[in-house]
Amino acid sequence: MASDAAQKTILKLILSLPSPILRAMSGGGVVYKGGRTLDPRFQFFAHAAKKLPPMSTLSPAEAVAGSARGLAAVQGPLEPGVRTESLSVEGPNGPIPCRAYRPENQDSGAPLIVYAHMGGGVIGDLETCHAFCSILARICRTAVISVDYRLAPEHKFPAGLEDVLAAYRWARDNTARFGAAPVPPAIGGDSMGGNFSAIVAQEMARKGEPQPAAQILIYPAVDVASETPSMTTYADAYPLTRETMDWFMGHYMGPDADPADPRLSPDKTADLSGLAPAVIATAGFDPLNDQGEAYAKRLKAAGVPVSYRCYDSLAHGFTAFTGAIPAADAACREIAGLVREAFEART
Repeated sequence: MASDAAQKTILKLILSLPSPILRAMSGGGVVYKGGRTLDPRFQFFAHAAKKLPPMSTLSPAEAVAGSARGLAAVQGPLEPGVRTESLSVEGPNGPIPCRAYRPENQDSGAPLIVYAHMGGGVIGDLETCHAFCSILARICRTAVISVDYRLAPEHKFPAGLEDVLAAYRWARDNTARFGAAPVPPAIGGDSMGGNFSAIVAQEMARKGEPQPAAQILIYPAVDVASETPSMTTYADAYPLTRETMDWFMGHYMGPDADPADPRLSPDKTADLSGLAPAVIATAGFDPLNDQGEAYAKRLKAAGVPVSYRCYDSLAHGFTAFTGAIPAADAACREIAGLVREAFEART
């Protein structure tokens, strides 16, 4: 069996092939759905994934291990000039592992960023968003703290959310340690991490605490109680299918959880006024596409400054594909640039 390094080299060579050849290797033809055309490299991964058992047929432990192996092959490297530090933050159920990212050209006037990874509340860890956190650190010229929150099914809702809230408050009280501006940090995340981030901003409002410097919501899950057209149009999309979404929520929510609870579905909160400026990004080939767009519109209607982008050719989870899909890498850098612009707009 080829080594991990050899496998990555082979994969890189395959993905460098012209788009028509990649599509021919991936079932042939262009994948066009809902008015969007799928990136040929995502098409290649989607075709390859058909040979694997669906995540919904795996145990959580198998899904954790399998996703870690898969993402390790497609994630980009740590950005040059960014150093990392392992941290332990006291949480409601003991220490929370975290990782700090510090760029060499850090701007002391930029807010800190606290980041929560994707994974449906069931999979993922600090490695899941390693490359993207370093992109945020380098382009935003600020420190980023990534949070390794507790996962279901061992720790169901609201355990993971409580860990992110605890890490956010700790970071807010320790901005000087990381050379950041003495203001509340920004909160950000993708997928379930985006869910947590939207809720953190709302929780600050509910508790009368200062708003984050910004909320960074990347293909966020903001409504687990409702049906939207994209859930049907992209029900079989790669890597997040409707069946996988149900599998995640089945493990994440306890038997007494109410899907319409704003701490599960932040889009159910009636009043969104006064919340932090938002950078919201969605993927075209994603059952969650409609949710992110709808939440962006609601925030804007409530008077919240919003920068919204939909990356039509990309799929859910693209922040983890920076080493394999150039369009995903470009999108991540544009998102980081939008965050930097949001920070500059504060002054």
